[in-house]
Amino acid sequence: MTGFRTLSSGLRALRPAAFGADPGGERLERIRRSPNFADGVFKNAESARTRPDGSMIEFAKVYFRKEERVHRVPAGTIPVHATTLADLAKPAASGLRITWMGHSSVLAEIDGHRVLFDPVWGERCSPFNFAGPKRLHPVPLPLAALGPVDVVVISHDHYDHLDLPTIKALADTDTVFAVPLGVGAHLEHWGVSPDRLRELDWNESTKIGGITLTATPARHFCGRGLRNTQHTLWASWAVAGDEHRIYHSGDTGYFQGFKDIGAEHGPFDATMIQIGAYSDFWPDIHMTPEEGMRAHLDLQGGRPSGVMLPIHWATFNLST
Repeated sequence: MTGFRTLSSGLRALRPAAFGADPGGERLERIRRSPNFADGVFKNAESARTRPDGSMIEFAKVYFRKEERVHRVPAGTIPVHATTLADLAKPAASGLRITWMGHSSVLAEIDGHRVLFDPVWGERCSPFNFAGPKRLHPVPLPLAALGPVDVVVISHDHYDHLDLPTIKALADTDTVFAVPLGVGAHLEHWGVSPDRLRELDWNESTKIGGITLTATPARHFCGRGLRNTQHTLWASWAVAGDEHRIYHSGDTGYFQGFKDIGAEHGPFDATMIQIGAYSDFWPDIHMTPEEGMRAHLDLQGGRPSGVMLPIHWATFNLST
């Protein structure tokens, strides 16, 4: 028995901090009371297969085959806009400016407030600094050069959306974090004060300054550690200011809920929509570009208004 305990302690010691923490206490009780939590896990409104369709062996053959990998890596340098910092130094003339920072990271300046979605400034989206998908291009500017941010919004806890080194850097600022239910456990574990957390279930809202942020449904899943407990929620986000409305999809498969979100919170002046890392192996949890455009139109109530910014592509090699 002593040897088993020693082994268990050793395994815990090897657990990377990037795995985060499981929800407990009142946070876990709140999760259990959620209408989106059943049979011990969070559930999608429309069923979704979260593991690769078909044989894992077939998936591995495609993913690791050398002739396939070469098509997933750019042959040359991915260009990065060189004057991002100078652009941000100017005020947003219309009151709304959306700056893509790579993958799903976006700085939104909306009606005098600065909202940073899914910031990932780390070199790899992985719990380890020596393995896992590595950046295909450098960050457009240092995180500190962004200046003050009013709200950091996290869509879910996967490594390409919730990045330990980035959160640790932001933990030393005055920013507030708006996150889906359960995700606050990771942030507290990494040093974010609980009084700076706004942890929301689907269709719950919080007001920060002059903007209202609402966690809206998405069709995806969660998990960072070796055990996928499904005890943290995933979400898309609607943000409304005095004059403008914007939407960030996070990660999601296409589903009918986009129409409901558009009817309740839209139409949007700008949508940030996931179009990358799609695959026939997981059709339910990531959208193709065509599905992304359909989602944008659903969110607008079918009206050809608003701008769509494609996100979740070009920065990490995450699919077949």
